[in-house]
This record gives sequence, C-alpha cells and structure tokens, in this order.
Amino acid sequence: MPQRPLFRTLAIFILMLSTITACSGAKENRPSSAGAAGTGGSGEKPVIKIGYLPITHAAPLYIADAFEEESDWPFTLELIKFGSWPDLMHALNTGNIDGASVLIELAMKAKEQGIGLKAVALGHKDGNVLVVANDIGKTEDLKGKPFAIPSRFSTHNILLYQMLKNAGMAYSDVQAVELAPAEMPAALSEGRIAGYVVAEPFGAISVVAGKGKVLYQSGEIWENSVDCGLVLRDAFIGKDRELAQAFVNAYLEAGRKAEHKSEDERAVLKKYMNVDDKVLELSLQWIAYDELRLDEESYERLRVYLREMGLSENPPTFGDFVDNSFIDAAAGAS
Repeated sequence: MPQRPLFRTLAIFILMLSTITACSGAKENRPSSAGAAGTGGSGEKPVIKIGYLPITHAAPLYIADAFEEESDWPFTLELIKFGSWPDLMHALNTGNIDGASVLIELAMKAKEQGIGLKAVALGHKDGNVLVVANDIGKTEDLKGKPFAIPSRFSTHNILLYQMLKNAGMAYSDVQAVELAPAEMPAALSEGRIAGYVVAEPFGAISVVAGKGKVLYQSGEIWENSVDCGLVLRDAFIGKDRELAQAFVNAYLEAGRKAEHKSEDERAVLKKYMNVDDKVLELSLQWIAYDELRLDEESYERLRVYLREMGLSENPPTFGDFVDNSFIDAAAGAS
C-alpha cells in the first residue's frame, strides 16, 4: 500500500513523456534549434518551425519535408504536429513556431486581435465534403439534428451555414457541435451526429466504410472557397525576408509535386497521416494543390460571410492580412 504513490508518479511521468513524443514532427532525427523559432545553432542552417494537423490539406508541407534531403534549401524545415487547432494557434500566437498550415479563419481572428500574421499561400483548393448519415436524403432532413464542425471559425462552419441558407433553413435549425476531426467518423457511425463537414481525409473515411455519404461537395455550395492557408508570423518575415522567400518557394514546389498524386506522393502522405489506401485515394480525388494563390475576390467573400454570421465584426482586410509578394516573386523566378 505505501508504494502506490510511487507507481502513480511513474505513471504520470510516462504519460507526460508519451504526450511530448506525440507532439513531435514526423522525422525523429530532424535537426532542431535550441533557441527560439527561426534560429539555428552555430554553423547550422536556420530552422524553420511550421505547425500542422495531420490532414490532407497540409500535403505540401509533407512533400517539402520528405524531399528536403534532396534539395539545397538554405534552411532546415521542422514540422510540428498538433492534435487540435487551439493548441496549434497558441503556439503560433506566442511565437513558438514560425508559421502554420491552419484554418484561415482562425488566423484572421488572431490578426484581428493584434497578432502579427500574414497569409502567404493557400494549403489547397476544394477538398471539403458535407457528409451525412445514409438515411439523410436532403438538407431539410437535418432539421433538429446534431451536425459536427471542427471550429466555429472555419470554412466548414460557413459551408454548413450556406447549405442551410440555400435550403431556406436557419443556422439554428440544426445543432452545430464542435468536434475534433478525428472523432467525426466514429460519431457518425454511432449515430451521435447526423453529419459533418471537415478537412480530409475524415470525410472519405465514412464514405469508404459505408457509414455515410456525400451530400454536397464544397464547390457546389461555395465555388473557390478559402479554407486552410500557409500563415507566417510577421516577426519571422521581418527577421529574414530572403529566408521566408526560400521557404515559400520550396512550399510551392512541393504543392506542384503533391498535385501529381502519384504513388510516390501518396506514400509520403501516408507517413504523415496513417490513412488507408482507399481513403487516401478518394480524398485526393476531391482536392487540388496546383494553384495556391489566395485571390482578393475569394477573400472578400469570406469576410462577408464572417460578418454575416456574426463571427467577426471587423475581419482584417486583404491588404492587411494577405501577402502575395512571395508567390509573385516565386512565379517571376520560375
């Protein structure tokens, strides 16, 4: 009996150790800086720390990381995996990472609250599906039922809002619930929710398993919708703009490789997402990585939605938040 506190202490220590390990990047032997983000040790290349969640929308980051050893970049890329958007945003807002592939609305909200951030590229185009239980035939069948979204501040929430609006329904006609993306397929299978909309590959998981079906593709509701983007901290850009440019160049090159969706690219994505072949294949059919420029028209429509839904009183303007100069420079150099 007296030894129980010791066992309890050891158990807590092991749990903490496993949590720290789970938050590390995909490469265990990746060089890392002992200092702040964006720095490197003496004689080493500077380390660029970028946060992500394991979703197909961050594929350009995975490709860049996987092919780094074959490249001559003037930096070392360190990907930091997070289990939730709040955890990622905390690291981004506090400067523990230099940038992230993140829901653009979360970054806009942070910018509105005074955090110095710039959106320098998109993560993808399309690739969001509204998945429902097999007994749901139309939008009206969702009335009064729970429908999951990853965050109120997400394009997924806007897609839900617009789908309901198109059907003559109010947002309050469904029970919008926030769930972690990885929980959604199980919640649908168990009948706890009637549907969900979220980043891939979680929509494809339910469809491949036969536990759900696609009610709408995102393009059917909002063409050229803005979702995940590559966001960098102003402090990182200001410290070494040439380094930031080199990183964006590598990111865009990786996006072009990701769009091939060949066996090589799929093998890379599987290492970062641990997803079934059939699920990944279906997920990649819905998504594109070939054009990652964030255009003003799409961004302004997003600002309208955020105000219309009461999610933001004064979302940052295109000029304040979006910096396409890196993409322009990359295009000019190619």
